[in-house]
Amino acid sequence: MTEFSQLGLSPTTLQAVIDTGYTTATPIQAQAIPVALAGRDVLGIAQTGTGKTAAFTLPLVERLSKGRARARMPRALVLAPTRELADQVAMSFEKYAKGTKLSWVLLIGGVSMGDQVAALNKGVDVLIATPGRLLDLFERGKMLLTGVELMVVDEADRMLDMGFIPDIERIFKLTPPKRQTLFFSATMPPEITRLTTQFLKDPTRIEASRPAMTAETITQYLVRIPSSDPKAKRAALRELIGRADVKNGIVFCNRKSEVDVVAKSLKQHGFDASPIHGDLDQSLRTKTLAAFRSGELKLLVASDVAARGLDIPDVSHVFNYDVSHHADDYVHRIGRTGRAGKLGQAFMIVTPADDKSLDKVMKLIKMNPEELVLDLDWSNLGGARRARAETKAAVVETPRSDVAPSASEAEPLARRTRSRRSSKATAPELAPAVVMDTAPAPAPAASEPAATPVEAVSAEPRLRQADRRPGGRTERDAPAAREGSGFGSDIPAFLRRPVALKA
Repeated sequence: MTEFSQLGLSPTTLQAVIDTGYTTATPIQAQAIPVALAGRDVLGIAQTGTGKTAAFTLPLVERLSKGRARARMPRALVLAPTRELADQVAMSFEKYAKGTKLSWVLLIGGVSMGDQVAALNKGVDVLIATPGRLLDLFERGKMLLTGVELMVVDEADRMLDMGFIPDIERIFKLTPPKRQTLFFSATMPPEITRLTTQFLKDPTRIEASRPAMTAETITQYLVRIPSSDPKAKRAALRELIGRADVKNGIVFCNRKSEVDVVAKSLKQHGFDASPIHGDLDQSLRTKTLAAFRSGELKLLVASDVAARGLDIPDVSHVFNYDVSHHADDYVHRIGRTGRAGKLGQAFMIVTPADDKSLDKVMKLIKMNPEELVLDLDWSNLGGARRARAETKAAVVETPRSDVAPSASEAEPLARRTRSRRSSKATAPELAPAVVMDTAPAPAPAASEPAATPVEAVSAEPRLRQADRRPGGRTERDAPAAREGSGFGSDIPAFLRRPVALKA
């Protein structure tokens, strides 16, 4: 174990560290701080929760303690992928630089530029920024980066995932080649390796631990459910939270849309939960995080972007509502609990659709989490989609052909067949009157009165606009129909006469 007093820190900085409650350095701190104090470039490979923020913040304070800031020309630059992570770095810098006259400004999106520009005009020693806001202000002519002596890149692999690598390359080129660079990443994919080869000068490679190893202080559980329906997953989540002694917990989802839905569902069922993801207003995100840190908020529902940007030292539980698509993300998620030697629990809900993602996680962590069985009636869960499909099928069911259409149904039918003569519809009914036995054909029964005018109108095809003109077909056909000599709605007169057939 290495004490901070052995790392070459000044008495002022050492006292600031002691005031935060730390005396022993973590492996990444013990290895990186002396190298950084010597002015050399550092390539640090360390997971979240290993203390890497202090590993670059403390040398930053020491190196900048002499000298003073100039307007619009910062002396150091710290780049972070998310607003939350940048804010975490700012809080760390504030704690460790409290005994100095160093100034800093936080440059992140979602807040007004006014205060940020005012601070830049006054002159600051350190810029703590996300790439987008930094370049936005630079393009507006609000700063110069030619005076940067020390540059820090934190969570470089996350920046790669978020598509920030072109921005990082551009920012590197805007700073002096003689600068010192402290570069940190949890993993080293090829694109990150290329970046370090291009912009770091003979860096000292420091690997604090094997990549993606989970802490021994975290007890991991796996919960298999038979349905992939969101309703079933939310029921399983509520059951897990209800049976666990949750002091405070984080629920992780793969998509931002799911974050909002899950948070709303938990609230509706009486749980104290709020969402946090990149699409929320910055003021709301800050307020939500403050409430969670202070203990006012019990459950935080978050996206993966927030997984590496949260610095809450005492989280009792982590719930994986979705299995991570990337196995590394699972490690970073559950790394929110079991920190600083405290015990934590992590749960992962697994559906039949998650088998491939689960295999990747298992291969990475090299262990089998304990499986839990939930006492839920799954027959009543996950059937919403099936019920909707059955309802839709019932609505479009074909009517029975042996049921005669009503008068109201006959009108649309008549509209569809308006080009047909009504005599074609009556012809099948008249055929038996023509082909008769030797007995004379009876007259129409008295119990079957002739069609009323209303019925006759409803049986007629709907007239076209052209037929309604004076002297049109309507006027010509009407007299013939009334006289019984035409093929209208009435039975023609010659068919009503008795006919005697020869044997």
